[in-house]
Amino acid sequence: MSNTENTHINLESNRLSIQIAHPGSVYNGSRFDWTGFITKIVLDNKYSFCVPESEIPGQGSGGFGLCNEFGISTPIGYDEIKPQEKFPKLGTGLLTRPDESDYFFFDKYEVDPFPVRISKDFDTVVFNVEPVDCNGYAVKMTKTISVKDNVLTIDYRLENVGSKPIKTEEYCHNFFSVNNNRIGSGYVLKFPYDVNPKETPDVMTIKGNEIRWNSVPKEDFYCQTEGFKAVQQHYWELLYEPERTGIREYSEFEISKVAVWGTTHVVSPEVFINVDIAPGATQEWRRKYEFFTF
Repeated sequence: MSNTENTHINLESNRLSIQIAHPGSVYNGSRFDWTGFITKIVLDNKYSFCVPESEIPGQGSGGFGLCNEFGISTPIGYDEIKPQEKFPKLGTGLLTRPDESDYFFFDKYEVDPFPVRISKDFDTVVFNVEPVDCNGYAVKMTKTISVKDNVLTIDYRLENVGSKPIKTEEYCHNFFSVNNNRIGSGYVLKFPYDVNPKETPDVMTIKGNEIRWNSVPKEDFYCQTEGFKAVQQHYWELLYEPERTGIREYSEFEISKVAVWGTTHVVSPEVFINVDIAPGATQEWRRKYEFFTF
């Protein structure tokens, strides 16, 4: 068995080839969800989309391709505990609070990972994250990833089996480029509404519903966008015009925030959902990614 087979789960359709890292094998940090950590997406054996957060080993927080995060700004139970006590990070495990400082998603925390059961067939994999009670917080999470034709679907189901309500947020950090082409004038990011950013990075030109890049960025860029609340079905699409290839993400949930992050080699549209689950209740949502040529 190859090293890739030891560390990854492969899904195939007639057009897509997907690799998903086994929980803890490629990424074992305290920021991202360990389940559904997608490191490779190839369309028609020709177009690749997943890139690392940083091209310099050891820099960044270890993101790669499609990796989601819970609680970037609302850590569950963090303010209730003392240093050296634990708090839950959904999809990851029980994290240890090191000191009296505020939670910061980019910091590295000691992780006691949640137990995960995995079932798979040719085009679908299911991650069942078992609940572990932590100060009254406990969530059973099921994440189902499937491929069909040129579409990748991620379904989330969270059941609150604890005694306290779960209030946090989730988004997917989409570390994308097309065939490793640098971010620059060949890319355009489109939304179904005028973007209306709070601030526009110098490297961007924004007109109506489109974001373009004036040149290859020399450093990280970030902006939040407005206008999405008027949209019934939210989506964004990233096009690389020189190779006439694109990605479209449909968000089948109520949007709470939209942001765009990127740097020299990657752009990441980020669509947020508020997670609010009373004890005994369940919350479900779906993300669909379409990879295409035009």
